[in-house]
Amino acid sequence: IAERLGIDEILAIALEVAHGVYSGNTLGTLTYREGKITRLLEWLDAEEENLEGASFYSDSRNDLPLLLKVDFPHVVNPDPVLLEHAEKAGWPIHTWK
Repeated sequence: IAERLGIDEILAIALEVAHGVYSGNTLGTLTYREGKITRLLEWLDAEEENLEGASFYSDSRNDLPLLLKVDFPHVVNPDPVLLEHAEKAGWPIHTWK
């Protein structure tokens, strides 16, 4: 999908392949909640980049750890927990249909 969209870099869960088929197991740090921050910071370090001036968009409370790390958090069609947090924090709330 990333290739089709012209995206050069992705951070995604790695899947184990055993005997030529997916085993159902994952590999390494999962790109989920705090793991997303770990993987992103590793990538940024390898690229000699940082989060200065970064924006992040999410619809899920699972992304709160990363939303709290960026300068410009945005929520899009947020779940109820994320909506409440965004309202209290004064973050932009987008409704896309």
